[in-house]
Amino acid sequence: MKNLILNIDPIAISIGPINIYWYGIAYMMGMILGLFYAKKIVSYQKNSCDLNITKEDIDEIFLWIVFGIILGARFGYILFYNFNFYLSNPISIFTLWEGGMSFHGGATGVIIAIAAYSWKKNKPFLELGDVICAVVPIGLFFGRIANFINGELWGKVTSVPWGIIFPKADQNPRHPSQLYEAGLEGILLFIILAILISNKGLQKKGLVSGSFLFIYSFSRILIEFFREPDKHIGYIFPYLTMGIILSIPFLLLGLFLIATSYKK
Repeated sequence: MKNLILNIDPIAISIGPINIYWYGIAYMMGMILGLFYAKKIVSYQKNSCDLNITKEDIDEIFLWIVFGIILGARFGYILFYNFNFYLSNPISIFTLWEGGMSFHGGATGVIIAIAAYSWKKNKPFLELGDVICAVVPIGLFFGRIANFINGELWGKVTSVPWGIIFPKADQNPRHPSQLYEAGLEGILLFIILAILISNKGLQKKGLVSGSFLFIYSFSRILIEFFREPDKHIGYIFPYLTMGIILSIPFLLLGLFLIATSYKK
């Protein structure tokens, strides 16, 4: 069986000198659908789960979240994954369409944005966090699909029949680890959190946030064993990539939030 060769143009639309990239479309789709879904959650769960936040809060915090995601994800990638390159090529910091975004940096940026909004507007931090975390898998799904289209973050060499050749790597069939992540961190995680919410999970403040952090981190650690480590970083310790190391604190934080939500 002949393996599929990935050869997708990262530019979705060209209008004269202006190029619109799949990467940008993916981020925009994730944010727009996330905003819509978050408002639906608040609308349907406000009375049954005694929420203090409103749809207006979701509208207002949207821009805070957008800046938190973009700035956090970009600077997280620069700091943890390719600091020396960007130190030598500072102009490349702004070439977002070429990829280079860190989930853990983006998650930190979102946490800071939620905390800042919560403090300024005197709104419950965990309530906001639970609703925002419930919609993040939408963005993760589109983001990983964009990674696949860009032919980046490919998996390890494999003999499985669904292995894909990523020309940017070499001519060997590899695990489409981006699609594994889209399935686990996007679709499956979205379904699990939606089930929690439909069963009044928002009544237990922090349960949805904790479940998101735990399940995402567990999935990421699992997939790292199929994903090729960044060439310029490799393994930090034997079998431990940067992705695994950064996921461990989030996994522990998720367990802590789940435990405290049931105590409350």
